Amino acid sequence: MSRSDLAGKAAAPRIARPVPLRESVFEALLELIINGSLRPGRHLAESELAEMLGVSRQPIREALQLLSGEGWVDLHPGHGAFVHAPTAEEADQLLAVRSLLETEAARLAARNRTDEGVARLRALCSRGLAAVEADDVDDAVAINSDLHATVMELSGNTVLGDLAAQVSRRVRWYHTPVARQRGRASWEEHTALIDAIAAGDADRAGEIMKNHTEQTRHLYLNQLGEEEAPQPLPSRRRKRRAPAPFGG
Repeated sequence: MSRSDLAGKAAAPRIARPVPLRESVFEALLELIINGSLRPGRHLAESELAEMLGVSRQPIREALQLLSGEGWVDLHPGHGAFVHAPTAEEADQLLAVRSLLETEAARLAARNRTDEGVARLRALCSRGLAAVEADDVDDAVAINSDLHATVMELSGNTVLGDLAAQVSRRVRWYHTPVARQRGRASWEEHTALIDAIAAGDADRAGEIMKNHTEQTRHLYLNQLGEEEAPQPLPSRRRKRRAPAPFGG
């Protein structure tokens, strides 16, 4: 086949290239931060992280720069890298925005409900309750994120979903420390929410979601106020990174 013949054909799909190592290290470290393995204020030694992940120090250094750009890590010349310790103001602002977005998503999900969508929510809720009974916090937090993401998806509003995606991982980060305290009550609230969505009661669904997200917000802020938070050096201004899938 000649080159001219090839040019006339539809463009072939590009061969997928391997993800740069720094991106894989970024995702691995981010997950350790979100699930609490690397706690706020923790000093992040490049040599220790490199040994932990089985890589050289260069991709660790590059990943820390990426994490700093997104606000997960604070870099201080002469002192090193530290997991960012969120302030009460940061948490309050983000969780307040989350409450507004998810309240509207719940209302829209009730109006746009489908049998298949409700079934998906009930299945997730059942799995979440099982995780709570097994005291599997990591699984419960992950399923919680999936359930909230599903409500957002069922809302049918892609703009709303895009906005929610910008705060998704940080919401999960804030939710993880209080997940055990919220326990079964959180999933009972989920059950009531799903019932309202299934009934097409938009006002009730919005009210339940608002109260549900506010419970997490207040519990996290109360816990943050009671703890003696680490005192990292002042952080620099951070730039934004591409959004991630929503949950929390």
